[in-house]
Amino acid sequence: MKKILIIEDDRRIAQNISRGLQDEGYATEVVYEGLNGRQMALQPGVDLLILDINLPGLSGFEVCRSVRAEKPQLPIIMLTALGEIEDKVEGLGLGADDYLVKPFDFRELVARVATCFRRSALNTSPIADDILQVANLTVNLTIKEVRRGTTLIDLTAREFALLEYLIRNKGRVLSKLDIAETVWNLNFDPGTNVVEVYVNYLRKKIDRDFEPKLIHTRPGMGYVLKEE
Repeated sequence: MKKILIIEDDRRIAQNISRGLQDEGYATEVVYEGLNGRQMALQPGVDLLILDINLPGLSGFEVCRSVRAEKPQLPIIMLTALGEIEDKVEGLGLGADDYLVKPFDFRELVARVATCFRRSALNTSPIADDILQVANLTVNLTIKEVRRGTTLIDLTAREFALLEYLIRNKGRVLSKLDIAETVWNLNFDPGTNVVEVYVNYLRKKIDRDFEPKLIHTRPGMGYVLKEE
């Protein structure tokens, strides 16, 4: 049984989510503030984290940053009353896998939880051809390791997912919508600039200090990873 930790200071919302997820067959635990929530999230046995942003003690952004540093593969869904694009980008930039803006339909939360678990299963499944390469860039899918030549590149889970999608489709121009739907999910808001933000993150890490440059922009069309 998958265990979901819910960190949410609104007790009514937290208990409703907990009961609903239990009805869906998940085990749940609820924490109402950030400091204890972070401590619980770092314990073994947590399979997914549902995290509010506005928390007493420690903000959801800080909890997300700490947990992602210690548990890079733990799925995190952020719940927030903050619907601004900047808040969404910040949460995703800190390593959240998804977000929902309150109020939300519980059925959508259940769908997002299931999607996160599917992605997590794919990320941990053995892959026969586990090394992808373009020029001197190598991506090891099994141990989640990226190198340019002999230099080890440290990526967040979301950056790795984006790079994997690009390198699996090397030479193919991918639109922002293609990337958003595949790396995030079908319900992702294409009006945000999060794709551009993450492409820039990748460029700084895998292209800025290396040759040849591999991530290229095709104005009006999207992005392509290839050696030119």
